[in-house]
Amino acid sequence: MWKAHNIAGYLFLGGVAGGSALLAAGADLTGRRAMRRSARLIAAGATGLSLTVLIGDLGRPERFVHMLRTVKPTSPMSIGTWLLAGLSPLVAAAALDEAAGLLPRPWTELAGALGRPGGRAASVLAPAVTTYTGALLANTAVPAWHGAHRELPYLFGASALAAAGGLVAAASPTGEATPARVTGIAGAVAAQLLNRAVHRRLGMVAEPLTVGRSGRLLRTSRWCARAGLALLAASVVRRSRALDVAGGLALAAGSALIKFGYFHAGVASAADPRYTVLPQRERSAGPR
Repeated sequence: MWKAHNIAGYLFLGGVAGGSALLAAGADLTGRRAMRRSARLIAAGATGLSLTVLIGDLGRPERFVHMLRTVKPTSPMSIGTWLLAGLSPLVAAAALDEAAGLLPRPWTELAGALGRPGGRAASVLAPAVTTYTGALLANTAVPAWHGAHRELPYLFGASALAAAGGLVAAASPTGEATPARVTGIAGAVAAQLLNRAVHRRLGMVAEPLTVGRSGRLLRTSRWCARAGLALLAASVVRRSRALDVAGGLALAAGSALIKFGYFHAGVASAADPRYTVLPQRERSAGPR
């Protein structure tokens, strides 16, 4: 049985890792060294934690290794595992470059040589890392997840950018954080619009997203997103570190709550046969 804190945590942390890797590459290309450092360290930390919670859910580390013995192009889980395994050494190399001054001389030279190529290679994998978890859930028979198969990868990707943008803005100097603020704001707005699209299209199958634990989590996520949007928008004008920290953490919290909310909604929809039987009856009846 999937554990919420492991699986939903994995969905959230993987998204943060991918989004932060993208921001780190952008900061590197535009000469924002302090923002690059923050984004690289966040990407490496989120990747490590993501692997930790995934292995925790699998139960034993060797099970993760066994998943790497084959590649199944038709399996989002297989492709996702390889994406995360590929991203890990790249973001680690980029983060090591930021800590090069603390290392002995040979390690400093090695970190400097690997940091920029590793960071740029990570940005190639990052878009897939931010979105594949949505495809992974949508590829199941769980009504609330499979029904949202059109929107879920984009929703999870937008939510990941909101969280990554917020956290990088919170951790960066105010003078360099504008790209992170804009990314966080754009991601949060897109995630809210996509969440509404899911509710409109799914009809009664979207009911688990509005009631019970999942409903409470998703309502709270909307309030967090609204607060984060307002705070970061104000910081774009005023360049305030306090606004960046408060707004960034609010967006990250909103992103995490979306992942937890959709996880619990899926579990609830799978436990109630109405969400499977009634749509099937409507489809079999056809238009009249």
